[in-house]
Amino acid sequence: METASDDYGAFMEKFTLPPNSAPDVPLNSLTFAIKDIFDVEGYVTGFGNPDWARTHPVATSTAPTVLALLGAGATCVGKTVMDEMAYSINGENIHYGTPRNPCAADRVPGGSSSGSAVAVGAKLVDFSLGTDTGGSVRVPASYCGIFGFRPSHGVIPVSGVIPMAQSFDTVGWFARDPMLLSKVGGVILQLPDVAPARPSCFIIAEDCFQLSFIPYDVATQTVVKAIEKFYGGDVIKQEILGDYVKTNVPSLKHFMSEENTDQIFNIPSLSAVSSAMRLLQSYEFKNNHGEWITAVNPDLGPGISERVSDALKTTGENIDTCYSVKRELHDALAALLGDFGVLMIPTVPGPPPKLQTNASELEIFRARAFSLLSIAGVSGFCQVSIPLGMYNDLPLSISLVARHGADKFLLHLVENLYPSIKEQKAA
Repeated sequence: METASDDYGAFMEKFTLPPNSAPDVPLNSLTFAIKDIFDVEGYVTGFGNPDWARTHPVATSTAPTVLALLGAGATCVGKTVMDEMAYSINGENIHYGTPRNPCAADRVPGGSSSGSAVAVGAKLVDFSLGTDTGGSVRVPASYCGIFGFRPSHGVIPVSGVIPMAQSFDTVGWFARDPMLLSKVGGVILQLPDVAPARPSCFIIAEDCFQLSFIPYDVATQTVVKAIEKFYGGDVIKQEILGDYVKTNVPSLKHFMSEENTDQIFNIPSLSAVSSAMRLLQSYEFKNNHGEWITAVNPDLGPGISERVSDALKTTGENIDTCYSVKRELHDALAALLGDFGVLMIPTVPGPPPKLQTNASELEIFRARAFSLLSIAGVSGFCQVSIPLGMYNDLPLSISLVARHGADKFLLHLVENLYPSIKEQKAA
């Protein structure tokens, strides 16, 4: 295996899978990389851990999503580093090294699709594939200053992809500009083409921005001004999302606790959504991989080792309630947004943490992050993380969320809106 000594440490293994198509296809002459969670015929899918790679055979077929990109004219140039077993949003891997954040070398790149995001951010490839279960495309996209798209749950096949937790697993992708982001989506989304539609509203989740360490005006003003210029100010609305969710997702009462009610800068209902997500994720992860972990006792890095250990202790208690929360949140947000409404939230609570930050220091940041990430994760809605340049020399982003199945609408929207956002940043 060729490990990366340069190239920002993004690659696990380099190889070339040539396109199998005519020159007039949409991704002709472009290059891409894939997270080491996708099967490629003749290669072991490593899942971020050497013990996994050692105990699994080479893949006998290639993931359909990778084949679709090859069929559209793109060339795959290798597999990228990821967090072990996809169980982190940091991007640090003690076995294979941590890919270097191209925006801030002393900060984590974000995970678990760390290498895929770094490869795009460092301009090593045109676009890349990752997966997003709890935030593993959105977080590294934000930290590396690029676009990242988490599609609606279930619209892209996950065959040929190692499962983490099926209720949340999605195939996502990264690009440096919204046109290419949209082109890649056009190839791999299993959805009919739609004409660009005018958004009915942009709902700013005001309380969600209180979870951010970035000042509200800094986080929102360029996007709000771009929306006002492009669509008019009447489409902008505000919502206290936590109150709306608390009222409309009754099953959350099983996950509300004194502990998460009393924390500073916490939205109790969204913290409860996050708790439901993490419980169901742990339960499904255990069902998928518990037997292998028990048999092999793999060497796992700090943070991940504890998370995996906790997951193995998960029982079936409250799992049915988690599924109820998923259904109720989906329906509640569908009612809030309608067909063409858009929710605006921070992608993450702030800039990427420093490398090797103490786990206890990260806990508040992680708690806030999962309150934000679980909105699309639990509802199954699509979300795009949009880079907004740098703030205090660190990357800044914002996210837009749309209803389940509105992926192409959201991609068209970002493609149309982003030139105005760039204008506002330059002004």
